[in-house]
Formats: sequence, C-alpha cells, structure tokens
Amino acid sequence: MRELVYYVAVSLDGRIAAPDGDFSAFPTSGDHMDWIFREYADTLPAPALTALGLTADNSRFTTVLMGWETYDVGRRVGLIDPYPHLEQVVFTRRHANERVPANVRLVSSDPVAEVERLRRRDGGNIWLCGGGTLANALAEQIDRLVLKVNPVVLGAGISLFEGDCRPRPARLVASTAFDSGVVVNEYDLRRSA
Repeated sequence: MRELVYYVAVSLDGRIAAPDGDFSAFPTSGDHMDWIFREYADTLPAPALTALGLTADNSRFTTVLMGWETYDVGRRVGLIDPYPHLEQVVFTRRHANERVPANVRLVSSDPVAEVERLRRRDGGNIWLCGGGTLANALAEQIDRLVLKVNPVVLGAGISLFEGDCRPRPARLVASTAFDSGVVVNEYDLRRSA
C-alpha cells in the first residue's frame, strides 16, 4: 500500500516556517543539498529541477499533498504548477473556487478520506509537503516522518503539527548529519511498527 510520508524542513524548535510563512532562515546551501538533490529530487519544484539540470524520476513520490498556505507560497510569485511531475492535491475550503492549472486539484473534503482514496489507487508514495494544519489533520495517517532539522531556532511560527494531536510513538530508522549542521531524521510511524 502507498505510504504517506511527511517530508519537511523544520527548525530546532519544531517550526516549519515563521509566523508569516517565511522559511528563508533555513540554509539552502551546504552538503545537505547534494543529498536532497540525489535522494529527494521528486520534492524539488520544476524551476529548481530545470536550473539544476535534474530530472524527477518519481522514485520517492508520485503524489504531493499541500494545504492552501503551502501552495500559496509559490502561487504568490507565479509558481502555480510547482510539481508538474507529481499528482498535486491542494486542500482548501476558502479557496475551493480559485483558478488553478488542470493538474493541480483543489479538494475541500475531509483530508483523511482523500488519503484513504489515494492509498487505494496504484502509484508511488504520497508526499505530505505541508503545512502544519494539514499535517495535524492527517497525523494518524502518516506512515513516515522525514525531518530535515535545520540549525536555527525560529522562536515562533508554524508548528510541525499545528494544533492539538494525541501522542504517537515513532521509531527512528535513519539519521544523517551533515557538515552544514542539518540533520535528517527518518521515523517510522506505522501502527505495526
């Protein structure tokens, strides 16, 4: 069955972005970037893939899930089709009638029901890109959590899981430290783990 993987950058204090949604404090250069380009090219937006001369082969993911605020970060600068190599699903109730490209699907229904529907279809794993509110709504559905822990404290901002969610055990399955100070931790959250 397709796994739901929450792969996201996070600060040392568990924030995925500042209060205004800005994440520019996270380092975008260093040896961790070579690892991302090699291991997680599927998660790079189309302009980055083009600029770097890379190709997303969909070996990690074939679908990406985003909340409206996450999608809107790119939309505000004209990036309305950030991941054309993936099936793009954007969850929103307030913006359900916005005009988006044909391969970006707006969903206003229950995120859990949508993930269950996606799991029943053929395809690769499902990438939960963000944000914190959507992650909280899907907390019980997440199979793997891959955190790019950045060497910065934001102090305030959007939490990894925005809102209240019940405690859930996780098993560390991999940890990779880089000279840049970034540490990538992968956790198994599956119920059978």
